[in-house]
Amino acid sequence: MKRRSLAGALGLLLGAPSFVRAQANTPVPAPAPVPPTAGLTLIEPGRMGSEALFAAKLIGLDDRPTQATLPKGRALVVNFWARWCGPCKVEIPELIALRKRVPEVEVLGIAIETDAAAVRDFARAYEMDYPLLLARDGGLELMRALGNAKAGLPFTLVLDRRGAPVAMRLGLASREQLDAAVQLALRRG
Repeated sequence: MKRRSLAGALGLLLGAPSFVRAQANTPVPAPAPVPPTAGLTLIEPGRMGSEALFAAKLIGLDDRPTQATLPKGRALVVNFWARWCGPCKVEIPELIALRKRVPEVEVLGIAIETDAAAVRDFARAYEMDYPLLLARDGGLELMRALGNAKAGLPFTLVLDRRGAPVAMRLGLASREQLDAAVQLALRRG
């Protein structure tokens, strides 16, 4: 009985290298390409409004009350962020580059912060050349009203030229995702 087991085991061991060689020569299919919109939530026309954004009471870096406005004839990328948010810091250079790369788009940063002077200093240090506003205590509610049920950061909402939301992203947005969302916004309106 032990001889049969030993012979069977020996047969398996001797046959294993040829099996491994056969497997090594089998081509592995390439992974499917990831579409640039992967990770974005695309918003069907008329499914969601942006009224809450334009009605929100925000604060400028001069510490005065203000409101967000839609830039005339341009799409708008609204990015909610905070100084303490690591992924937000990673995203800032992409937002700066997007604004330079696509002149038909404006970027608006809305800080979930209370101290305008601290945000102003942070913006200077990170060379943030796009408009910045503070949401103060209303930031979480504003994000929820705009589709971010978790009120997490960073949160990016892309609006077409008419102010209609076309895409959103909770979490770090890549250059490819930003470009795809902006192209969709520019095609829609």
